[in-house]
Amino acid sequence: MPSYDFDLFVIGGGSGGVRAARMWASEGHKVAIAEDQSWGGTCVNLGCVPKKLFVFASRFSHDFEDAVHYGWELGSSPKFNWKRLRENKNTEIARLNSIYTRLLENAGAQMFNGRAKIVGANHVEVNGQKYTAERILIATGGTPFIPEIPGAELAISSDEAFHLNEFPKSIAIVGGGFIALEFACIYNGLGASVDLIYRRDLFLRGFDQDLRERIANEMRKQGIRLRFNEDVAKISQQEELKQVELKSGDKLVFDQLFYATGRIPRTESLWSDALSIDTQSNGSIVVNDSFQTSISSIYALGDVVGKKALTPVATAEAMALLEHFRTGQSQEFDYHNIPSAVFTSPNLATVGVTESEAEDQGFVYEVYETDFRHLKHSLTGRDERVYMKLIVDQPSDRVIGAHMMGPEAGEVIQSVAIAIKAGATKSDFDRTIGIHPTMAEEFVTLRKARD
Repeated sequence: MPSYDFDLFVIGGGSGGVRAARMWASEGHKVAIAEDQSWGGTCVNLGCVPKKLFVFASRFSHDFEDAVHYGWELGSSPKFNWKRLRENKNTEIARLNSIYTRLLENAGAQMFNGRAKIVGANHVEVNGQKYTAERILIATGGTPFIPEIPGAELAISSDEAFHLNEFPKSIAIVGGGFIALEFACIYNGLGASVDLIYRRDLFLRGFDQDLRERIANEMRKQGIRLRFNEDVAKISQQEELKQVELKSGDKLVFDQLFYATGRIPRTESLWSDALSIDTQSNGSIVVNDSFQTSISSIYALGDVVGKKALTPVATAEAMALLEHFRTGQSQEFDYHNIPSAVFTSPNLATVGVTESEAEDQGFVYEVYETDFRHLKHSLTGRDERVYMKLIVDQPSDRVIGAHMMGPEAGEVIQSVAIAIKAGATKSDFDRTIGIHPTMAEEFVTLRKARD
């Protein structure tokens, strides 16, 4: 048998890559992992974690307003300090970076700080040194995409949004996905004037239509200007401001322009031209059921394969890959009924099929739904709604979809997802006793199907 420097060489120190490297190393295998940016990947450094911290920060403005109605006298108006938030966030991210490196060290993996390149089916080059590996794993994630339009270099992406020197008084956010909506709510909650520009008639394609329509209404109530069926034609610098010329001809000016128009696989210069690794039209790497690429010794997982761009999916894929390494058997990874959340204000969360998917897939289904004002706002008077929806396969009585808009919707749907994954029926929901008074109890008290 050939002798290799490593049993596994992982390229990418994000959630999926680190999970694969440390678990495989902990079982006694010789493992290397290379990362050219920050350990922990997008989620820890430029995604889930800092974004959620910013979401927490943005909610305080609403809480201060509501507190008065609960008897609190706040005195002078609260003042937001952007630089303090930014630096405190940086401190927490640095702590998490060190946790990731410590996990790898304790597992016995060899770490390289540098951009690795695959130069052969079993050869990797990093920092000018070549290494051999029995298997190579690509887990390099994605990177923000900004379309090529005049003045595109003046725009920022989510990568820069966490590190701005000054907090913008006004900002335009271009895009209609969860990143665009989340940052629109974040900047609005922190005090900026926010416009959201999207080229279609309604954002969050792929989400349930009722959620899409309702979160649009909630964002408008908060003062976010939603410019649907619009797109940017040109960006130019106007002294300290960015002038945005829309395809409709309108010209607007902002302190910042933020593009959240999707992410693309981070594979640029990742392998030599001599290698033929199959990719899809969008650049994502093609893999089989065992996460194997068109070169049998090279594997890929996480955002770079374009399945479900979610951190828990990447870590679960890593565990499935290691099981394949152990057994040699293909792993049928189940991408159905994966819950997800959008940390807007209020939150959205979903699991299972949407109503349109249920119709397209031929289900005979019923819809149970409720729309109400949170108990908290019976005193505040805030006009913020909670919406909850169950989709039930009528012949089997099985719950096949759950969708929610409301505070901490992700926390609620995470538990509902267990029931749906387990195949729970509507009768199971009906027999479950609710916790009163909570929003979540509504999922077990819905009795009348929508006409």
